[in-house]
Amino acid sequence: MRYSLMLVAGLVVCLGASPLHAADTTQRTIAQQKAQVLEQHASNEGGVQPPPADVRLTPEGARAIDPRGQAPLDDAVTCLARSIYWEAKGTDQAEMEAVASVMMNRLGDSQFPTSLCGVIKQGSRTGSCQFSWWCNGRPDEARELEEYAAAREIARRALNGSLVDRTHGALFFHHRGITPSWAASFVRTAETGEFEFYRPPG
Repeated sequence: MRYSLMLVAGLVVCLGASPLHAADTTQRTIAQQKAQVLEQHASNEGGVQPPPADVRLTPEGARAIDPRGQAPLDDAVTCLARSIYWEAKGTDQAEMEAVASVMMNRLGDSQFPTSLCGVIKQGSRTGSCQFSWWCNGRPDEARELEEYAAAREIARRALNGSLVDRTHGALFFHHRGITPSWAASFVRTAETGEFEFYRPPG
């Protein structure tokens, strides 16, 4: 892995980018590769475990991937951070962390896709999106940068395995202001001020 990261850095410099731009691009590339390793580890292990120090995402690395909430949704950090933002922005940190835990729990469950972007976008081809913000027809870019920074930091910590799962393994959640039909047949695992969390029975 170190060799491939050094090769990418060399290519950036050879292409004639300015030193500052090259450093930013290299940091973003390294962070994306680390996030991919963390994502794969969580998927393979069936749960989030603290990773080795050399692959943990730093705040600077996560910020380099999507500093303004406008990057394409094609990497683990961006997909997770943007989903936390749109599902839970305006709530407190504990609420946002709980929403992040559901997405990470899905990543580690064989019933769901094996990437965070796959988890977030699941159902979009059939018109039955798992997360409503992804299919609501509105722009996906973050608007409030302070709130997005908080979501991105929670995404980083989730990938690093440093969040406490307040949902106790939940795979589903809904806002407390609505009651979806599926909730009656699922097991409620936790509730917060804004959300209720569930897992299937059995």
